[in-house]
Amino acid sequence: MVDITIRKRPRTEAVITQRKFFKKTARGKVIKVLRERYLRDDVGCGIQNCSACENPATDSLPFSGDTHHKSFPEGHFVLPDTNVFLSQMDLMESALFKPPIILLQTVMEEVRHRSIPLYNRLKALVRMDDKRVWVFYNEYRSETAIIREDNESPNDRNDRGIRRAAEWYNTHIGLSRPVIRGQAKPKIPTVVLLTEDAANRKKAEESGIAASSIRKYISSLPESIAAQLLDLLSAADDNEIEPTRAASGRQAMYPEAKSVLQAGLSTGKLHKGHFNASTYNYLQGSVSVPGYPKPVLLIGRENLNRAVHGDMVVIDILDEAKWGVEGDEVVDQEATLKNDDADSDEDEENDDVIRQEAKAVRTSEAMAQQKEKQPTGRVVGIIKRNWRPIVCHVDATALPSAGPASSTSASTLSTQTLLAHPTSTLLPRIRIRTRQGPALVNKKILVAIDAWSSTSRYPDGHFVRVLGDVGGEDAEREGLMLEFGISYGAFGSAILGCLPPEGDSWVVPPKSDDNVAWKGREDLRDLTICSIDPPNCQDIDDALHARPLPNGNIEAGVHIADVSNFVHADTPMDTEAAARGTTVYLVDKRIDMLPALLGTNLCSLRPNVERLAFSVIWELTSEAEIVNVRFTKSVIKSKSAFTYEEAQLRKRRSVCNCPPCLMSLTHLLFRSRQDELTTAIRLLNTLARKLKAGRMAAGALNLASPEVKIHLDSAESSDPIDVEQKEMRETNSLVEEFMLLANISVARKIWEAFPATAVLRRHLPPPRTNFDKLKDILQKRKGMTLDVSSSGALADSLDKCIDSNEPAFNTLVRIMATRCMLSAEYFCSGSVGRDTFGHYGLASPIYTHFTSPIRRYADVLAHRQLSAAIGYSSLHASLHSKPHVERILEVVNRRHRNAQMAGRASVEYYVGLALKGRGEREGKQVTEEAFVIRTFRNGLGVFVSKLGIEGLVMFKRDITQFDADNYTVTIPGSSTAVPSGQDVTISVFDKVVVNIEVEKDKNTQKGKVKMTLAYPIDSRAL
Repeated sequence: MVDITIRKRPRTEAVITQRKFFKKTARGKVIKVLRERYLRDDVGCGIQNCSACENPATDSLPFSGDTHHKSFPEGHFVLPDTNVFLSQMDLMESALFKPPIILLQTVMEEVRHRSIPLYNRLKALVRMDDKRVWVFYNEYRSETAIIREDNESPNDRNDRGIRRAAEWYNTHIGLSRPVIRGQAKPKIPTVVLLTEDAANRKKAEESGIAASSIRKYISSLPESIAAQLLDLLSAADDNEIEPTRAASGRQAMYPEAKSVLQAGLSTGKLHKGHFNASTYNYLQGSVSVPGYPKPVLLIGRENLNRAVHGDMVVIDILDEAKWGVEGDEVVDQEATLKNDDADSDEDEENDDVIRQEAKAVRTSEAMAQQKEKQPTGRVVGIIKRNWRPIVCHVDATALPSAGPASSTSASTLSTQTLLAHPTSTLLPRIRIRTRQGPALVNKKILVAIDAWSSTSRYPDGHFVRVLGDVGGEDAEREGLMLEFGISYGAFGSAILGCLPPEGDSWVVPPKSDDNVAWKGREDLRDLTICSIDPPNCQDIDDALHARPLPNGNIEAGVHIADVSNFVHADTPMDTEAAARGTTVYLVDKRIDMLPALLGTNLCSLRPNVERLAFSVIWELTSEAEIVNVRFTKSVIKSKSAFTYEEAQLRKRRSVCNCPPCLMSLTHLLFRSRQDELTTAIRLLNTLARKLKAGRMAAGALNLASPEVKIHLDSAESSDPIDVEQKEMRETNSLVEEFMLLANISVARKIWEAFPATAVLRRHLPPPRTNFDKLKDILQKRKGMTLDVSSSGALADSLDKCIDSNEPAFNTLVRIMATRCMLSAEYFCSGSVGRDTFGHYGLASPIYTHFTSPIRRYADVLAHRQLSAAIGYSSLHASLHSKPHVERILEVVNRRHRNAQMAGRASVEYYVGLALKGRGEREGKQVTEEAFVIRTFRNGLGVFVSKLGIEGLVMFKRDITQFDADNYTVTIPGSSTAVPSGQDVTISVFDKVVVNIEVEKDKNTQKGKVKMTLAYPIDSRAL
């Protein structure tokens, strides 16, 4: 920042530094606003040891600039305009782009106004150790400050200000290097204005300012560097890529977006929502919009209109006569487009691709004559793109020669057009132009989408960087994190500077009346408190206690790590935690929300160590009814850290009759124990059972999701050995019940204290139509009824979905029911109606997250609000602002969803590695039982419960008989897919045996799980 001091100005200068305008208030009153800037002459240029500056810099831009550019042998600095940072940030961030950069205040403010994500990247760019960037406050330097002229647009005003600053810099540098008689003429570096705006460039050159386009500037760098940097250029501003395809006479594939989107939205003719691509058919998608019970279906390339998964789109609902149904055939992008190439839709259409895509759409239209149609629409505009760097690979067959990369491939300037294949099947292929084609084969790369022409089947993008070898563990892990937008960089020095200076040596100070750390805290160190967590848990953020009271009631407490004592609002650590939103748990790695010193040490409620906590303490009757609850900051000392299994042993008063228990000396040992910890766990478990029974009676749902445990070889190699289902014990439920109770109690308290800005969490009731297919399948295949009139009715009917011959059937139905639900979300209490606060799954009228502040930022906010609600501290001003809370929770919701998807993808990847290893060890395919969860005209969707994974068993479409109404596929005995030689009919809920293998794609070299039918198990299929 620059200190601004007031100085007396002559009247002639006032017109330059004053701006007067009229503004209408919210009530319609027009007021006059006068803004002044107080200018100064000592705003430094940032060039080391500049003799023309009053206070020359000593450690910023080099005195001679950069001397490695052919066009500027005497040295130069670059001064990019706003659009360079908006469209070419990947280039600016590259370690190969090394010229010293002058970043104008005008440019920074304009980037912030246009894109907050890019503004954050720009701020990070300024802090990069390998970059030389000087922020010049041109709006406060008297010679470079300008005011907007009459009839001048804001953009033209900013362009003029940028040119003024470039002109001043060139003059200023000349003054700092005067010609001295008798000495050689000094070398004077040039300040080069980088701009893609031809008009701005022309005006600069007319004023004697050196100006260049990005492409021209890079092309004059040393060839080996230019070849790599040119690949980083955004295709959106590339004149070579767009000789304007429309000008070539090619017909547009998509309808152009309407110019009346806002008017259509206002009248209700158009609707907006997020576009969700189909998992099974790349030519279909859907958009959920208010007013329609089912998502609006989008069918065909034209109606998808270049929407990418996650885009905010505007759609038009088609006439009911044109409504369709979701396809019953797997339409795979890789298979359908396998004969397509990067240039096919530029020169001439690929007729084979067109025919196949048209056939897929016709099949859907034919089905619409037989089944109940659903609302169908088309995308007419895109409000907000979800374009981000995408993890891809390059198909080796697309290259003229697919041999190993030559040593000269990176230095040639010849360009190849290639198709980059995203890792996610939800995303389209991306056309890139690169000079490094052979070097990218068998590599996992990062690609950014830049533009999507109305005449092109594919979006245009640019290569960003290589992540590593396809299949390489590090590349796969980084690719996974990038794919889901996980922030995984190391914590910076500013963040680490917020940690206690004592580091690992920090301890809770001794108790005394004048000690600030103890002020307002209760001393709970003598309570018998313990934690119960998974094995090897390091970030222990919750602990519990229970003890009988003299009046016959029971005191139970939940004690949560007091993270907010260390993470204060408006600090770099708080900003980073808010941006990360949550800790991400991968199979072999944890990406922390907070530095490890806090998460695994100072805040972790380790046993036999004093820790700061935030405690919720109830008085309960023996029937688990709440008499009262209180909240207090505290100091605790956990007596033990149990695993779920260890706590399970202690909770039993007697052994059961199963042979393992009757034979187990361990069970007999713990049955007789009566120590305080064992007694407390038994008391907690008794209460937890009654709390759960109360929730279930109120209509709470007992849903399910696939949970597996992956065994790794060792901490060093992290190679997966095997996979098994996670065992859920009663102590899992014990902990869960008390965490739920704490969250509900805290939610009530903070909402009472801050009704407009309380940080809460809700789970909206799902539309009943979400269950239509599951209800129909259960009725037709099992004769079972699913009542979805309320959460209680749904819970009761799920309990009745039992197959005596298949114990796992009920769990499968619960998993399928879970997928019919809406996702829970954080929200600001003042932003929605009180009647929408409820949590459908928990059957609770109000809920929040309070119990995991080490790993969830929403919990940190709830801690701050609860602290203020009980009078322990004042509430930071930001948590009194509804717009601020809304913005923060929007980020947290997105980060939470991404973390969940990243965790599942990590499990899927390691399951694949484990299966591959098992197959290699046993020398044969892995064979497992699976449930059929979906039928297609050309395949089966199956769920392997033991491995927690889903897959497709594909058949040739022409050989099967498909009954969409009864969810069955009949495969003729003559097919190689049926080893028995008999015709086989398979339906949803049938059990089959599948062969599972991880095969390596010959082009990408990536391992892919492939499933084939071994034989059906269900008797009706024989």
